[in-house]
Amino acid sequence: MWASRIQHNAPATGVIKYWLARLWLQLLGWNVTGELPLDSKFVLIGGPHTSNWDFVIGIPALYVLRIKAYWMGKDTLFKWPFGFFMRRLGGIPIDRSSAHGVVAQTAKQLKQADKLVILIPAKGTRGKTRYWKSGFYHIARLADVTVVCGYLDFSTKTARIGYSFRPSGNIPEDMEKVRAFFAPAHGKRPELEDNIRLKEEDA
Repeated sequence: MWASRIQHNAPATGVIKYWLARLWLQLLGWNVTGELPLDSKFVLIGGPHTSNWDFVIGIPALYVLRIKAYWMGKDTLFKWPFGFFMRRLGGIPIDRSSAHGVVAQTAKQLKQADKLVILIPAKGTRGKTRYWKSGFYHIARLADVTVVCGYLDFSTKTARIGYSFRPSGNIPEDMEKVRAFFAPAHGKRPELEDNIRLKEEDA
């Protein structure tokens, strides 16, 4: 099923991007499905993140969903000659060595915006990790916006947008439902998948 009729109030991409992205994903054999909330702004988390192919498939999938999302990436991705291109795709460079204040600043932008979607690869890296980064959760809670979950399942070539929630403050309870949504998905390199868990759950 193609998600061309999904309705949402978030910033939308253009028709040309939609059709080019749809053609690209069809050529690769990918399917895009799911439902979006009617919110005008939200935090979108994606996973499992195991390969650069996530970018090649994920950005066109957003175009098919007609979502204009801004995503945060390490600042080295934005150096010449690719910096301009990355910014045009909605990239926001992040200096990981000085991450202090990123959560609060991003939450402030969401609060002040009329329409804004922030895409966060919650794992934070392609490599195997013990914990997901919890920034997405705290950003959404501070900004009082919804977290929307989406995955790329390379085993079935399915890009799916699905479960959404407002962070309650009960992190273990909220994350149990997040884990259930991502359970069917397998990345390009399954050996790099890990437990979907926040450090706060073991605090």
